[in-house]
Amino acid sequence: MLSVNGAAPVGIFDSGLGGLSVLRAVRALLPAEPLVYVADSRYAPYGQRDDDFIADRTLAICEWLAGQGAKALVVACNTATAQSIALVRDKLALPLVGVEPGIKPAAIVSKSRVAGVLATQVTLRSERFRALVERHAGDLRVLLQPGHGLVEAVERCDVSSPELVALLRGYVQPMLDVGADTLVLGCTHYPFLDAAIRSIVGERMTLVDTSVAIARQLERLLDQHGMRATLAEKAALAGRAAATPAAPVRFCSTSDGTHLRQLAAALLEIDAPVECVAIPSRRTRELDASLNIGAA
Repeated sequence: MLSVNGAAPVGIFDSGLGGLSVLRAVRALLPAEPLVYVADSRYAPYGQRDDDFIADRTLAICEWLAGQGAKALVVACNTATAQSIALVRDKLALPLVGVEPGIKPAAIVSKSRVAGVLATQVTLRSERFRALVERHAGDLRVLLQPGHGLVEAVERCDVSSPELVALLRGYVQPMLDVGADTLVLGCTHYPFLDAAIRSIVGERMTLVDTSVAIARQLERLLDQHGMRATLAEKAALAGRAAATPAAPVRFCSTSDGTHLRQLAAALLEIDAPVECVAIPSRRTRELDASLNIGAA
């Protein structure tokens, strides 16, 4: 049975730091919602993992968030959504929002009818992504580009170095050369590279980031289930003149959390401690045993 406790937190999960772009959008739209964010940075990036590993970690972390009292879940990782969202929906009776590359909005805004998609290799090869293109691309020519190295750059808080810009140029310049006027940011890490991409493409491309759409879908689900914090607190707040302060964010990482705290402070202006948490799963127990190290 679904919880109706509006004061319970919303759980947001990503393989690392990219989901902070989604958290930023959720916090802007739903400031009264307490949030718990988990970065599985110990095992990032997921784009280099096999499908079973991704499914194993996604389910384990979503179950952990449910155990922390989360009333709804956001899988803020395109790779995890592409491979594992159906499994999580089957296992957990919580409102669940996944993410997917913005093919539909790209098809709407592109005038040249050529659009690039920058995403992880796992996302691009998934059945979910192929179905998305078949359903929404229509006459749109879609150029697929795996963003090798980009997640790792964001994970180490590199969003503007000359080396990063050179890497990005190698990915987007060929798209420009064949007339692409739209670029889908198909990984939640990539919105943090917006300025670096703009330094290359200027105004020649529209950048499609779906984080705001994700926040709106979460809002719809919370309303549908009567779970919004503003609804739950309405009676208690009646008569107050002051605006409700933004709810707290609890940051958790399966690594040491240093980069998570740095990026949250730099890009979200949230300076908060990061809890180092252990979320073991079948595949990570095997991996850690093979490396002769303890669980995170």
